[in-house]
Amino acid sequence: MNSSQSRRGGLNLPTGMTQTSLHLETFSLTSIRSLSSPSKTTISDRFIPCRSSSRLHTFGLIDKPSPGKEDNMYSRLLKAELFGPDFADISPVGQHSPMSPNKNMLKFKTEISTPSSPYSPSVLGHDREFSGDCSTPPKPPRKVSKTPHKVLDAPALQDDFYLNLVDWSSQNVLAVGLGTAVYLWTASSGKVTRLCDLGPNDTVCSIQWTREGSYLTIGTHLGEVQVWDGTQCKRVRTMRGHQTRTGALAWNSRILASGSRDRNILQHDLRVSDDFVSKLVGHKSEVCGLKWSHDDKELASGGNDNQLLVWNQQSRQPTLKLTEHTAAVKALAWSPHQSGLLASGGGTADRCIRFWNTTNGKQINHMDTGSQVCNLMWSKNVNEIVSTHGYSQNQIMVWKYPSMGKVATLTGHNMRVLYLAMSPDGQTIVTGAGDETLRFWNVFPSMKSPAPIQDTGVWSLGRTHIR
Repeated sequence: MNSSQSRRGGLNLPTGMTQTSLHLETFSLTSIRSLSSPSKTTISDRFIPCRSSSRLHTFGLIDKPSPGKEDNMYSRLLKAELFGPDFADISPVGQHSPMSPNKNMLKFKTEISTPSSPYSPSVLGHDREFSGDCSTPPKPPRKVSKTPHKVLDAPALQDDFYLNLVDWSSQNVLAVGLGTAVYLWTASSGKVTRLCDLGPNDTVCSIQWTREGSYLTIGTHLGEVQVWDGTQCKRVRTMRGHQTRTGALAWNSRILASGSRDRNILQHDLRVSDDFVSKLVGHKSEVCGLKWSHDDKELASGGNDNQLLVWNQQSRQPTLKLTEHTAAVKALAWSPHQSGLLASGGGTADRCIRFWNTTNGKQINHMDTGSQVCNLMWSKNVNEIVSTHGYSQNQIMVWKYPSMGKVATLTGHNMRVLYLAMSPDGQTIVTGAGDETLRFWNVFPSMKSPAPIQDTGVWSLGRTHIR
């Protein structure tokens, strides 16, 4: 066959190569013409497909042999030219004949690549190992036990949203207000000590350890603020000034803030003889949430008036009045990882966790949790935050920040989870509810290692009484 004949046939053959040497039968040239475009476009002797943007792996191409033909050479050559030489020789698993049809071909298949992988499987859909090796496997989520490893019975633990009756000291002692008395539970030994009893005419409404963990402050129903030596079980001071119950307390390095149903916030300094050194007036209803920032420069207060106020020590007027919440604001937490980052949670009619930049007063983000937010606490080991909830799910939730992806949802209490505290090492939280139980959960990793802490000794599974 000469050069002009090769061009007329649509194939450019090298000098010396004939059509016979390719073993092409006469019907092949007709087939080529039927595949070509109606326009008079000359078919090139090479076709290099661009597979980078294709999704050929989602389809199969069945090789249907022509009736009476045992070997469709043209079809095999065409597939080899379009998809590579390996494609033409593939047969189903366990069969090596190139003419054995694959029953799954020409059916749209679910892609086996995961959304997290930037790579697609091979054209054939069988090369899964290769695809897995090329992509970075996703980091497995941290496992958080869904059951508490310790349960304490806490008789007379009140079901009152506006009180704060549980706190864990830096010296690993848990304080709990039960009715008229305060009990101390030493985590290292499991020893329970009754610190005090206020008598039949008063009840405990709030408790708060000093930062060094030596002294415990108690807010009472009669409006007193009492300071007790936790090691000697001895009252060292009583401060007055509130007209009714004191349900919120917050220590910084040297100043104690107390919030009351009388709508006022008093600041106490134990170094002076006066009952209080300043009064902060701004709330229109009971003050139920108080938290100092970690640098002691700002005080956040939440009230039953749905207001979140931020104060500094240079002024007796709030520097910020944040009114986006539509229910009482009890849950407050300052981030230990980012200066000026404050989280707040709203009650039953609000259900939202909101994040604030107190430097400019802007709301950074908010999340509707679907139920009453009772407490918030930031992990000091990782950038995560835990929230406890009331109506209607009574759950404990751990969130990643800033994505607010859920790390874990814990359930066990059958009433509102009104109380929350954290162990000194930052790995364990304790929650309390009106079901009169305290439940201990291993939630956060340690500062040095992501491995969960082990249950030993006093942390063994079981249920005991705190009194």
